[in-house]
Amino acid sequence: MTHRPAGANDGGARVVQAAAQPASRLARKLGVGDAVVIGLGAMIGAGIFAALGPAADAAGSGLLVGLLVAALVAYCNATSSAALASLYPESGGTYVYGRKRLNAFWGFLAGWGFVVGKLASCAAMALTFAYYAAPSLARPLAFAAVVAMTAVNYFGVAKTAAATRVIVVIVLSCLALVVFAAAFGGQAELSRMKPTITVGAHAILQAAGFLFFAFAGYARIATLGEEVADPARTIPRAIPLALGITLVVYAAVAVTALVAAGAEGLARAPAPLVAAIAGGRYSALAPAVRIGATVASLGVLLSLLAGVSRTAFAMAGNGDLPTFLASVHPRYRVPDRAELLVGAIVAAVVLLVDIRGAIGFSSFAVLVYYAIANASALTLRRDERRRPHAIAAGGLAGCALLAFSLPLPSVLAGGGLLAIGATVYAIRGSLGPRKRTAGPIR
Repeated sequence: MTHRPAGANDGGARVVQAAAQPASRLARKLGVGDAVVIGLGAMIGAGIFAALGPAADAAGSGLLVGLLVAALVAYCNATSSAALASLYPESGGTYVYGRKRLNAFWGFLAGWGFVVGKLASCAAMALTFAYYAAPSLARPLAFAAVVAMTAVNYFGVAKTAAATRVIVVIVLSCLALVVFAAAFGGQAELSRMKPTITVGAHAILQAAGFLFFAFAGYARIATLGEEVADPARTIPRAIPLALGITLVVYAAVAVTALVAAGAEGLARAPAPLVAAIAGGRYSALAPAVRIGATVASLGVLLSLLAGVSRTAFAMAGNGDLPTFLASVHPRYRVPDRAELLVGAIVAAVVLLVDIRGAIGFSSFAVLVYYAIANASALTLRRDERRRPHAIAAGGLAGCALLAFSLPLPSVLAGGGLLAIGATVYAIRGSLGPRKRTAGPIR
């Protein structure tokens, strides 16, 4: 475990902490506003356009309780991530925290789960964009989307933040249209919010597991730790702000969609938010909702590609992935090889595989990733944290509950994926020590 020198007071501890932080290998250009926008771009995206359907199918009107449960778990995770990110402002997120607060294996498992699970999510977002835009050209459009978003990330994180800002404005405008049309279109009935007696705790937790998928993007801020200006101040402010804004937006959308279409209508619809306004006096806005869904998918894809490549970059620097990925472009100051490899893998997947079925095991892997973040936060001393340990403990328990409440195929696939990673780690360990990259990477 990594701790500060004993006897340091709060002010001195902050000085020690600042002095101990490694020099950034990447360009620090992101302020609080940029970081919040990147977090919003990752959260307020395709998840809310798609997650309401399976959540309604699992729990009916109980999805509203599931939304609160998912938000509570996300808050615990965000608090733990913010505390850890302010101490370790490096690319890699929980991969770094697990290594430094627990041990190398848990760090590796977090990084493995994040990279492989999010590669599947990247492909799912690309295909979601394509199916909304032009189903008959889905795979070529998905391929083109991956290439385009990889290029945006490759030419610098400042461009990523600027592009994400535009996408967030478009998506928020679209969701505002949904709320307005669903609430005032003439089809809303408050009785549709009445709880279903037969819905049990397991159904609500399963709905929360599906809805958590739409919250998970706040960690994108932490995985960009080496590109955030004044990370000790910026990251702890940006993560809760992004999460709070997202919860307000999701609650408004979920309530109005539920009263307009009912739980059964949302569960049956391939495009739940279109179903929420269909049949009302503002049903002509449906094309705008579809456009919003395509833009949202691109926003999530952009943020996911950035986060996955940064985690691969960090793992390569420690020898947990091939070290040729620990390369930084001399002009754009981004992890160029990791960016290109991640983009190439996702582009190949969208051409060969229907990746939507992989979202379940991706969600399982992401919840394990956050469980490791909370376990890492439990090792923080009083002078290293701003919130009580109970929040990290609640986050750890919540992640476990949601992960094992997912459908059995998702649990088995996710568990198998993590077992493969653990086996790879063990085999590599038996072959000798992993090569580490020392110092700044050029």
